[in-house]
Amino acid sequence: MGERHDAVVVGSGPNGLAAAITLAEAGRSVLVLEGAARPGGGLRTDELLEPGFRHDVCSTIMALPPLVSFFGPLGLDLVTPPAPLAHPFDDGTAVIVERAVAETAARLGRDEAAYRALLEPL
Repeated sequence: MGERHDAVVVGSGPNGLAAAITLAEAGRSVLVLEGAARPGGGLRTDELLEPGFRHDVCSTIMALPPLVSFFGPLGLDLVTPPAPLAHPFDDGTAVIVERAVAETAARLGRDEAAYRALLEPL
């Protein structure tokens, strides 16, 4: 018969890793299964265009307080950039999405009111 484990965690993204770590710290034997070549799930970055230029391959915003408080003591250094993301458009222009809704909205021209209406209630 094959090797037995107390728990099998499918996926090595932040949630899967947190579950596996929590179970292992509680003394359980854990097997983590991952379909990708590397662990990390939504936290993973890859060099997609040029060497040294890394892109998020899933999640864009991972600096949530529960995530930081869980992984921080394990040595994961989550870097929070001044502007969390930018979005390029087909015409060659782009918008930088700032942390403050008003800062981003001010750059959107005719779409400013719609952007504010969408995000300010949040």
